[in-house]
Amino acid sequence: MPLAIVPVALFGLVIGSFLNVVAHRLPDRRSLVKPRSACPSCATPVKPYDNVPVLSWLLLRGRCRSCAAPISARYPLVEAGTAALWVAVAAVHHADTTKLVLGLALVTILVPLALIDFDRQILPNRITYPAFVAGMVLGFAIDPAGQPDRLLAAAIAGGTIGLVALLMPRGMGMGDAKLLAVLGVFLGSSVAVAVAVALVSGTLVGAIIVGRVGMAAGRKTAVPFGVFLALGGVVAVLAGEPVVEWYLSTLG
Repeated sequence: MPLAIVPVALFGLVIGSFLNVVAHRLPDRRSLVKPRSACPSCATPVKPYDNVPVLSWLLLRGRCRSCAAPISARYPLVEAGTAALWVAVAAVHHADTTKLVLGLALVTILVPLALIDFDRQILPNRITYPAFVAGMVLGFAIDPAGQPDRLLAAAIAGGTIGLVALLMPRGMGMGDAKLLAVLGVFLGSSVAVAVAVALVSGTLVGAIIVGRVGMAAGRKTAVPFGVFLALGGVVAVLAGEPVVEWYLSTLG
């Protein structure tokens, strides 16, 4: 495993670079391939040697080579964060092919969803629908015996929140329900951990917002719940099964 960390991290950096493009372009229905990445200030296309994940941003000191305009630190942070997620999943699940493959796929999906929801408060169907299909295909391909449980988890998690969204449209949205279905088809019973983490972290952030701006203004502040679901999904990938087993043991 130690020898595999470097290639896993490098591949995660490359994936993270692409996820930056997805988060930036997909909500506007722009091509993810063309045109090439360009400076947002002067529109000069980024040279290949200035597009190396993290390293190029550091060497350029966070500025465009052509116009010296600042380039957001979000880009290298997403690249490094994706690499860290890939390394963490590989470290935890290197001995279990099913959890490794499903875990890597899920954290890759969650990164752009969290970024887009944070920026625009939407969870695009163009990601959630293919993600659900990918979860089904991967599950059937590498662990068909466990697929019924994962599909049941997806139906319960997504269906429950979908019903809540229909009855209380000012609360959670259908995008959250679809994301929960995606989490269920990848995580199985561990989706419960993702929901718990999302609810706790979302409630804490909501309480902080209310404490800073007051109840009236706080209730009007949009809080992208998909970000907390993504956080819960990451926690569930890395520690969901042990938490579920511990909880069940306390009931017995």
